[in-house]
Amino acid sequence: MDLQIWQQFGIALGLGLLVGLQREWAEPEAAGIRTFALITVLGTACAHLASRFGGWVLAGGFIALGGLMVVANLRRYRDRDAHPGTTTEMAALVMFAVGALLQGGTIAEAAAIGGGVALLLHWKKPLHHFVKRIGGSDIQVIFRMVLIALVVLPLLPDRSFGPYEVLNPFRIWLMVVLIVGISIASYLISRYVGSRAGSVVSGILGGLISSTATTVSYARRSKSAPESSTLAALVIMVASTIVFVRVAFEVVVVAPAIFWQVCPQFGVMGLWMSLIAAMAFKLTRHKQDAGPEPKDPSNLAAAVIFGGLYALVLLAVAAAKQYFGAGGLYLVAALSGLTDMDAITLSTAQLITADRLSVETGWRMMMVGALSNILFKGGVVACIGNRRLLRRIALPFGGSLLGGGVLLWLWP
Repeated sequence: MDLQIWQQFGIALGLGLLVGLQREWAEPEAAGIRTFALITVLGTACAHLASRFGGWVLAGGFIALGGLMVVANLRRYRDRDAHPGTTTEMAALVMFAVGALLQGGTIAEAAAIGGGVALLLHWKKPLHHFVKRIGGSDIQVIFRMVLIALVVLPLLPDRSFGPYEVLNPFRIWLMVVLIVGISIASYLISRYVGSRAGSVVSGILGGLISSTATTVSYARRSKSAPESSTLAALVIMVASTIVFVRVAFEVVVVAPAIFWQVCPQFGVMGLWMSLIAAMAFKLTRHKQDAGPEPKDPSNLAAAVIFGGLYALVLLAVAAAKQYFGAGGLYLVAALSGLTDMDAITLSTAQLITADRLSVETGWRMMMVGALSNILFKGGVVACIGNRRLLRRIALPFGGSLLGGGVLLWLWP
């Protein structure tokens, strides 16, 4: 007796029961728990038969299932004026394919697809509600991401060019896709949350979209509404703290091998700034603030500028390492981090992975860039914000810079 075959049929049965449970609960008149279990088991059985007698068995099973679903639909809706939906029928065809996948040994993939189908069916109302709330500008954001990730990226060559062999167009644009993707996801969430978001949530989403842009927005707002300065300082501090979460996520995506060599340092810094932000929150916990509307982060020109900045940092780091040593590297990190932490984080992580830079030097460069970014945001508040906001943010930012300096000095 081959236990593996019985395992495949058992998993097919379980996945079919799961999807069928959802269908029968949501639409009692549609195919239900028994039908979906049989469909998924049929897919596995046809795949096993196809391995012995040829692929026509699997194709025939798929066509027969499709024909059966058509006949059932015609009978069900013959006397009705309403147009029948096709969700249940499409789910049935997908689950047949999931059953067939199990025969090939791709159990994890089949289980993920089956579970995903169940969740997709169950989340009907939230998904439709989300679509109804999407405006024309949000659709533009989504399809600009499609252009950046699915049209431009595949066309770029995946090989190195230029001096120091560090300019790879495909990998550079892949970093653009990563950063724009993070920002767009956060932007859409902020649009969905809307005015229900308090200051802390606004700060978190602002930090994920762009802490620098968030600082500029709230600094400008404090100029015309000085009474918002205390809340603005909290949002700016929270956004600046979230930068370290964003940095950790970027490192784990592009250079997971070095994550645990970098994570503790940035975890300590993030914890220190979280404590400072928590103290600021105590002063404003009874107030709420929807804040200014976040700006669309999917601008194609901004993506190209970031790609150019990222490539420039790669070149600058390689040149500084060759001609100026560690001092030149930290100067590049400080200048790059002034307006944007992503470029120095991603370029440094890539260079460490390629053995062009040591982890010790790399994480210190990232930290110097982060401290430089905090200093720059303080300058933004001083130049375009209200004096009251400057007083509110000076102490938290000063404490953050002090903590980062001590970390650089004392970390072994």
